[in-house]
Amino acid sequence: MSNQKDKEKAAKAAGGRKGRMLRWMPLGLLLVLLILGVSQGWHHHLSLSEIIRNKQLLQDWVVNHPVRIAVVYMTIYIVAVAVSFPGASLITIAGGFMFGWLFGGMMTIVSATIGATVLFIAARSSLGATLKERAGPFIGKMASGFRQNAFSYLLFLRLTPVFPFWLVNIAPALFNVSLPTYLMATFIGILPGTFAYTFVGAGLGSVVEAQEALNPGCAAAGTCEIELRALITPEIVWALIALGIVALIPALTNHLRQRLAAQGGAGEPHVNRDNNR
Repeated sequence: MSNQKDKEKAAKAAGGRKGRMLRWMPLGLLLVLLILGVSQGWHHHLSLSEIIRNKQLLQDWVVNHPVRIAVVYMTIYIVAVAVSFPGASLITIAGGFMFGWLFGGMMTIVSATIGATVLFIAARSSLGATLKERAGPFIGKMASGFRQNAFSYLLFLRLTPVFPFWLVNIAPALFNVSLPTYLMATFIGILPGTFAYTFVGAGLGSVVEAQEALNPGCAAAGTCEIELRALITPEIVWALIALGIVALIPALTNHLRQRLAAQGGAGEPHVNRDNNR
């Protein structure tokens, strides 16, 4: 009898370990891809100087193979976002340079949403499950509050360019945000920033031409003095922050309404039914 129970316990423990391994496998695979990319130095190719140096090659690719290059671009972007590879903003600029701000922006938004969703699902299957197992009452209250206003909070995080994109992809998974809410807030939230960067990319050619006039041959040599900080102006950043604050208005209004309702309920006079009989 004891041997049978021991076998059942062992089988249950083995099943638990297998379940945990399966939960962590998607996130582990993304981590392996990230380590592989960094170890191979792929991130060194994500720079303005590389885009400028290869500008003619990129333009020729688009002219000769528009559909194929568009598919390759979107695939690269999806993988880069899913594994949180550094330099997604530069890929966005390259997309605007190659395809124009409108088509480049549309392809980037779709790709970024897909890549972010892949990471969200992977994180929810591992980190979210682990947090549920170990979460205390405080975390539970945070999760409940986040879910009540998930769309507004996510929209704020997406619009405001001060939070790392990879962190915003993972954080909702910890609070069990629904997939439709995550998709909608992500798609809408990245619209302004994405088009701002693709617009910069679309105008990169004229900037390079101006640099070439001052320093002939700098594009091919990769020595044109163009910095990302000079292209992404403070006005753009503050505009995105302002949009993020506007996105918080529904959540703040809801919070204020709940507080006023609670105070109103607490301030109602207590009626002593025994004295009114």
